[in-house]
Amino acid sequence: MSNIEQSAYGNTRGGENVQARQLRNKILVFIVIGLAIAYALFPVMWIISASLSTSNSLVGQGLIPTEISFENYETLLEDPWNHPQRPYGRWLFNSLYISTITSVVSVLISALSAYSFSRFRFRGRRAMLLTVFLVQIFSNSLTIVATFLLLQQIGAHIPFMGLDTHGGLMLVYLGGALGINTWLMKGFFDTIPRDLDEAALIDGASHWTVFWYVILPLVRPILAVVGIITFVFTYNDFILALVVLKEAPQRTLAVGLSLFIGEQFSQRWGLFSAGALMGAVPIVVIWWLLQDQVVGGLTSGAVKG
Repeated sequence: MSNIEQSAYGNTRGGENVQARQLRNKILVFIVIGLAIAYALFPVMWIISASLSTSNSLVGQGLIPTEISFENYETLLEDPWNHPQRPYGRWLFNSLYISTITSVVSVLISALSAYSFSRFRFRGRRAMLLTVFLVQIFSNSLTIVATFLLLQQIGAHIPFMGLDTHGGLMLVYLGGALGINTWLMKGFFDTIPRDLDEAALIDGASHWTVFWYVILPLVRPILAVVGIITFVFTYNDFILALVVLKEAPQRTLAVGLSLFIGEQFSQRWGLFSAGALMGAVPIVVIWWLLQDQVVGGLTSGAVKG
């Protein structure tokens, strides 16, 4: 075999080896992705199976129920507003409106705070930023006793913001979310060129006009990020809602669903699974509507440009 033929044969074999390695790498990637998807979806499929099963158990059932029934859904939707023991519709409504109001107010106040920290220079600014950051290090569970006592005292003077009120629960959520939300927004506000502010101020605009008409339209992605994070946190919260809300009609969805599995001899996993699935629908819808804004807010705020 001549040198030319050996060189051509070697190049052919080398190309085949490269293609084989690339094919093996692709197969490996697909296997890893498939395992990750299966790992993530397995709990969801198990909950779906439990909600459609008549066994009323998570342990004694299979991934595919032997007998499919919508009895659990029908039970929850039977008089969902005024049922004395399981007013599922009222629980869902409470969670939705508490989360919505908390998200909107948190976004507005955090945006104002972030704009102030980003655009103004005043005495104590750095110390206040560090204080806000340090406060967020401590878990909310460490302040449950203090929160309970504070709401008790506030309720004596302002009844609609005391214990067993939605106003008091929203007050607690706002206090816990404003710090981290302000930090997230400030980093995004810093990416907006100051030339826009100066041009608007030269044209006679006030700081409020600059904030409302110039800055806010440019920071919509981070507003969506903060809004959905706050909404999901308050919607899924269990501990604070359990401490603050005691009466059944006032409870949120997370606290209400816990009643189905909290009793020792009557744990109703089927009802719990059905309620959890229906309660997850608002989160999925909100994420689907705001996913572009969320991705843009998380990526654009990462690099100052």
